[in-house]
Amino acid sequence: QVQLVESGGGLGRPGGSLRLSCAASGSTLEYYHIAWFRQAPGKEREWVACSSSDDTTYFAATVKGRFTIARDNGKNLVYLEMGSLKTEDTGTYYCAAGLDGCAEGLLDYWGKGTLVTVSA
Repeated sequence: QVQLVESGGGLGRPGGSLRLSCAASGSTLEYYHIAWFRQAPGKEREWVACSSSDDTTYFAATVKGRFTIARDNGKNLVYLEMGSLKTEDTGTYYCAAGLDGCAEGLLDYWGKGTLVTVSA
C-alpha cells in the first residue's frame, strides 16, 4: 500500500512559478510511474504529466515547456516544477502512482490533492 501526500500549493502569480511535492510512504517510489493530474473548478480531472519508472517524462500539451518533473527516489519524493504560470493552471493538483503505466486507469494510489491558485 502506498500513501501519497501532495504539498506546495498556494497562490502563484501569472508568469511565476511554484513547486509541488508528492511524498510517498509505504513503499519505495523507484518502481512506480508517478503522474500528476489537476482539476479546475467545474471541470473534469486532467492528466498533466508523468514520470515513468525509468525516469522518462511526459507532459500534456497544455503544460509542455513550462512544467518539469523531478524524482528523488532516495527521499521518496516527486516534484512538479510549474513555471510560466497561467491563470488556467488553477486547480487542485493530485499525484498518483502505479506499477503499470501513466494512464489514469493504471494508477492505483492517489493523494488528496493540493490547491494551486494562479491570480494577479
